Amino acid sequence: MAIQWFPGHMHLTRQVIAERVKSIDVVIELLDARLPGSSSNPLLAGLAGHRPTLKVLNKQDLADPDRTTAWLAWYNAQPATRAIALDASDRAPARRLIDACRQLAPLRHGMARPMRVLIVGVPNVGKSTLINTLSRKSQAKTGDEAGVTKQEQRVVLDDDFYLWDTPGMLWPRIVVPESGMRLAASGAVGRNAYDEQEVALDLLGYLKIHYPDQLAARYQLALEAPELQATHDDELLQAIARRRGALMPGGRLDWQKAAEIVLTDFRGGAIGRLTLETPGEYGQWLAAGLASDAQRQARRKAEREQRRCSGRAAPEGGRP
Repeated sequence: MAIQWFPGHMHLTRQVIAERVKSIDVVIELLDARLPGSSSNPLLAGLAGHRPTLKVLNKQDLADPDRTTAWLAWYNAQPATRAIALDASDRAPARRLIDACRQLAPLRHGMARPMRVLIVGVPNVGKSTLINTLSRKSQAKTGDEAGVTKQEQRVVLDDDFYLWDTPGMLWPRIVVPESGMRLAASGAVGRNAYDEQEVALDLLGYLKIHYPDQLAARYQLALEAPELQATHDDELLQAIARRRGALMPGGRLDWQKAAEIVLTDFRGGAIGRLTLETPGEYGQWLAAGLASDAQRQARRKAEREQRRCSGRAAPEGGRP
């Protein structure tokens, strides 16, 4: 299943970002620490140009600490980029964000040269919660669903530090299928764009391999890691449905309810501290996704060329 979600307001958001970034000193990209590669917007590099970027791995309290360390090292090795991890609900670490921006643009300070920062991120990554934490007041709307913020907001964090918040934005084509699944699992995609059962099965398929102990503990599955890893994803969801009482009249299993239970547990951290990708895994997925998309584009180009050639030949060939 290919997951795509780019509603109309996201097209407008891209235009707003492209215009706003012209007067910005630092771009902050808020990432989900559980999927740091999949939640990074591939359009950002083109929109930001050569401006320094701060990658913030948010929701670190829900992510695997060892994998967070690996992702921070990976991002910090990139030019003009810094990366930090934080939990947006914790005021003290959140303040590190301001200091990191000042280090990236040291000449911007004071009322004559105020710091101008743009914060971007996928939907439901926690931008509004972070901004409210930084400003110590509820300036931005929050909600546990994609697409709460609908328009740009300007927030004054210090006398000489201005931050512009933008609505969460994905990208027109998600070329990495694994990223689509992870974005859906995290709640970054509108519910009308994916099937909860398919996403839950994909999530279970990854967790049983990489986090079997946490999965077994959460759902009281009497299976050792090797046995759990060999269990079919459908059978796992079936066992979870029974354990959690996801039943319909007549005792039939409610697959939809079971899937929603798994996704809700993941999003809330009930299964444990999990990260759904490593830098190496994501690099392989991205390379395969780009290669597949290039082949698709080449086929479409060839088909268009063939139609043009057929159109030019038709009048002469079809004349009696």
